[in-house]
Amino acid sequence: MNLGIFDSDKFSLQELTAAINEAPPLPSRLASLGLFQEEGITTTSLAVEKDTDTLTLIPNQSRTSTTPNATGGSSRMNIIFPTTHLPTQDTIAPDDVQNLRAFGSASEEETMVSFVNKRLAKMRRRLDATIEYQRVGAIKGTIVDSDGTTVISNLFTQFGLQQQTHELSLSVAAADIRGELLGAKDKMETALGNEMSSGIRMLCGKAFFRALIAHDAVRKAYELWEAGQFGRNDPRAGFDFAAITNEEFKGGIGASPFIADGEAYLFPEGVEEMFITRFAPANYNETANTIGLPYYAKQEPKPLGKGILVEAQSNPISICTRPRAVIKLTIKA
Repeated sequence: MNLGIFDSDKFSLQELTAAINEAPPLPSRLASLGLFQEEGITTTSLAVEKDTDTLTLIPNQSRTSTTPNATGGSSRMNIIFPTTHLPTQDTIAPDDVQNLRAFGSASEEETMVSFVNKRLAKMRRRLDATIEYQRVGAIKGTIVDSDGTTVISNLFTQFGLQQQTHELSLSVAAADIRGELLGAKDKMETALGNEMSSGIRMLCGKAFFRALIAHDAVRKAYELWEAGQFGRNDPRAGFDFAAITNEEFKGGIGASPFIADGEAYLFPEGVEEMFITRFAPANYNETANTIGLPYYAKQEPKPLGKGILVEAQSNPISICTRPRAVIKLTIKA
């Protein structure tokens, strides 16, 4: 097998990057919801302008008054969020491709393209899982690294805000769960201000969700949803209660769920630029100061011709620009 085949244009930065961007994504709930608005940026950090302006009413005055009520300027500041750098590499060794092409099959080049694309698809799945993990962190307010402890960004600290929390009396049989959820919605709507949303969703940890659907005040609504789910187009969307779409959020790393068992997060959907993901350019000569793409891939020969080094990377930052409009819910003791 001639590894000089990698000199073909089909293995250039442009072609490999196009291939990994076209690869099917790992199934991920937040990506399928389309909650985060994605764009590329030309820099390695994202600047968010915080406007502390408040809306107040203008008092009634005499038409002959010469001192109208003053409207002050906004107090604004820029907050910088560096993008993350997520590179992953693998080696395609000569033995990996030895005797790869069978007689009468596709050309050597076409076979190698398929082989490389499978390797890129595996890299893409790892990148997708990491981006999903960061997006969950953006909803929760703290984005942490893959070790689960190193903080990349604490949105509340950086915005100078306090997280809003709310308790549900799920262990009390006679509790008015609908009323308690409406209280959580009140907090969310107050923080959201004049912004309009298309709906409200609550992502629940496993234990929280099971306690929610087991409560007498909720059980009937859930049973009706469950009985009719096969007649709907997409049963994954969750069930509605108190005008909130509630769902158990499944996902995690090993035994650690993305959302803790006894927690849930309530937030509005469809708010312009509330949840955003920005992609910085790769750290290659060819991509400096260009608009970032979600994924990049590149290859180069190893010393002494002993294989090809393939790299894929993404450079994302995902944040919530209105973190107080996300309400953290727990089960009241």
